[in-house]
Amino acid sequence: MHPSHPLLPATHEVVNQAPPLENTNLYLRNRALQEGLKREGAGAAHDWMAERGAELGSAQMLEWAAQANRNPPQPKLFDAAGHRRDEVEFHPAYHELMAYLKRHGASAGPWADPVSGAHVKRAAFYMLYAEVEDGTLCPTTMTYAVVPAIARDRPLAAEWLPRIYSLEYDRRFIPAAQKNGVTLGMGMTEKQGGSDVRANTTRAEPVGGREYSVVGHKWFFSAPMCDAFLILAHAPGGLSCFFLPRWTPDGKLNEIRIQRLKDKLGDRSNAGSEVEFWGARAWLVGEEGRGVPTILEMGTYCRLDCALGTSGLMRASLSHAMHHARYRAAFGKLLIDQPLMRNVLADLAIESEAASALSLRLARAFDAQKDEAEALLRRVLTPAAKYWICKRGPAVAAEAMEVLGGNGYVEEGMLARIYRQMPLNSIWEGSGNIMCLDILRAFGKHPRCLEVLAAEMDSALGRDARYDRFVARLKDEKPAEAKARLITQSIALAVQGALLLRFAPGFVAEAFCASRLAADTPYGGGAFGNLPASTDFGALLERAWPAH
Repeated sequence: MHPSHPLLPATHEVVNQAPPLENTNLYLRNRALQEGLKREGAGAAHDWMAERGAELGSAQMLEWAAQANRNPPQPKLFDAAGHRRDEVEFHPAYHELMAYLKRHGASAGPWADPVSGAHVKRAAFYMLYAEVEDGTLCPTTMTYAVVPAIARDRPLAAEWLPRIYSLEYDRRFIPAAQKNGVTLGMGMTEKQGGSDVRANTTRAEPVGGREYSVVGHKWFFSAPMCDAFLILAHAPGGLSCFFLPRWTPDGKLNEIRIQRLKDKLGDRSNAGSEVEFWGARAWLVGEEGRGVPTILEMGTYCRLDCALGTSGLMRASLSHAMHHARYRAAFGKLLIDQPLMRNVLADLAIESEAASALSLRLARAFDAQKDEAEALLRRVLTPAAKYWICKRGPAVAAEAMEVLGGNGYVEEGMLARIYRQMPLNSIWEGSGNIMCLDILRAFGKHPRCLEVLAAEMDSALGRDARYDRFVARLKDEKPAEAKARLITQSIALAVQGALLLRFAPGFVAEAFCASRLAADTPYGGGAFGNLPASTDFGALLERAWPAH
């Protein structure tokens, strides 16, 4: 009863709502991730990951993530006297999150300590962190990805790699030589070119040695608060790659002028910008005219992280849907016990596990740096995984949001933020068509890619007739641009199927083959929740979100 009006019933007693999903160990609740970590060569990191899982699932970490997204970065273009600063200011929560990532080796761990399974360990941690906050992963990814591109340049490597390898995050806006640790960014896209970087108009004129003066613009200049960037510009010898620091060696602000920060759909905690270069000082990386292959090496590692990040977002979507369904009752019983809802949740669980399995297998290929077959497999699986996982991500987030109903659509929860974040990884470092064309290029330039891909798929032949027929159809496809999306999607599905058939419990592999690979399934765009009635829903749901 209302205390002031004894004749009135209580009007706002909250019942039938799920408690906040916090203070849970995100790693120990994720059996597929635990198994994948061990399977792909980083099982020694299990205890370390369990510690990270508890931290990332804590109320404090979730609050920092929410604060960083509620309070987006702000440009500070001038100081009080009118001098240019071209600085970006962030909420303190953003810096807490960046320090956490840096401290645990997300930005350079596999390079600083190249032990067996280092890239897989980082991949698993990256996926786990992506369940919580994703804007901070942008500069983290680019710092990780820049290392191979500059490692061959001895002067740059000697000066910058120790700063990149540092586990300290230094938020100060000062020259890199005075900092305890640095982050790196990149700039390729221009207004008139987009993915067609050869249409870029930014110019670089030599001024002596390997130093150049850069004039031009970038339409998307990622993470402008970073300490240095790789960019593309036309030099006398053609489109080239340059290392562009925020501060020049003599301690002056480089002529990188921020025009504005992008008002983005998602990725709110991170700053994306438009910039102009007014004679900025930069140093050539590699050879003149070889800018695209030089910077694309960085792009390859970014594409890996696109798949990893979306896999983490998928898992977060599934976790929130499962958590809600275990508490919410409708029509006389819990959602988790409603047959149709069980079908939807089990289907989401399969999608999430398949994405994780493919992502971790891809990470293992990055660990095998000196293995030719793994390098060729990496050449195909990187664009394939990025394409398919990132295409499936928005659909997973939308379905999970629907499980929560109106509660999923409001900003107080995480699913609205996840939904807005999902399309970014499809666009970043090459949209879907670019990935598909890249696979056709790989087959044309490296015919052995077909051989190593076939070996990966053949490892599961004979385990399921539907899988065998799917692989046979894929092998019969002739590479053609008009069918490049179908080929790319099929490659991803085939490798996911092979991994699940070989390593996942039988009920997972059975449901995957029945819903993704059978000839009569509409999997090009079928909705979630169409698993066959024979599916072991109970086992799938318990695996996806153990009750204890």
